[in-house]
Amino acid sequence: MNREYVRWYSPRLHREMELLIFGHAGAKVLMLPTREGRFFEYEQMGVVASLAGKIEAGQMQLFCIEGMAGETFYSGWRHPGDRIRRHALFEDYVLSEVLPLMAARNPHDCTIIQGCSLGAFQAASLALRHPHLFRKLVAFSGRYDLTLKVEHFDDLLGGYYDDELYFRTPTHFLPNLPPGEHLDHLRRLEVVLAIGADDPFLDNNRHLSRLLTEKGVMHQLHVWDGRAHRAGIWRRMAPLYI
Repeated sequence: MNREYVRWYSPRLHREMELLIFGHAGAKVLMLPTREGRFFEYEQMGVVASLAGKIEAGQMQLFCIEGMAGETFYSGWRHPGDRIRRHALFEDYVLSEVLPLMAARNPHDCTIIQGCSLGAFQAASLALRHPHLFRKLVAFSGRYDLTLKVEHFDDLLGGYYDDELYFRTPTHFLPNLPPGEHLDHLRRLEVVLAIGADDPFLDNNRHLSRLLTEKGVMHQLHVWDGRAHRAGIWRRMAPLYI
């Protein structure tokens, strides 16, 4: 399997950014890590290995990037507004630097975006706001409202709220999305959500599913037995849904 390490200085983030590329051809898969994950997390968790057959067959090429949670939503030392603005710069990096790199390396017309846990939120926020850029969204064990308090998971903004957060929170902006080109693109996006029956964000996933249904967005919600918020389950989900 082809494995390539890439690093460059991001003028948007004012720091070095790293990523790993696996494979040589096929659909491009942009993979966002969990809260504590790095660009090598999916390799370490065995998710890359679980997709080895598809990668080696030229069916898909993975682009595993940094998630920057420690500088954005989990940077408790920053003011909440600054956390959101740092996240916005991260999104700009993805859209303006990573996606062009992927297009330059691979001309395939299918781009998939995937994430687990916080990465699922990041993937869903990007794909549902920019559906014309992606063919498919795959999200495992996500919380699609970071202000939601469930079990030991707190409101990541400490009660702070502004328009920037509203427009990045799928379960907040979707209900008010009007008919038009954006919604037309959304209805062409393939959406796959997966969550465990005992996971803390099950109700939030069901809520997102209802909102998508109300907007006429075809999607799949897969509810696995037990608690699925862990690497071993994600390894099993990956070859089924990506």
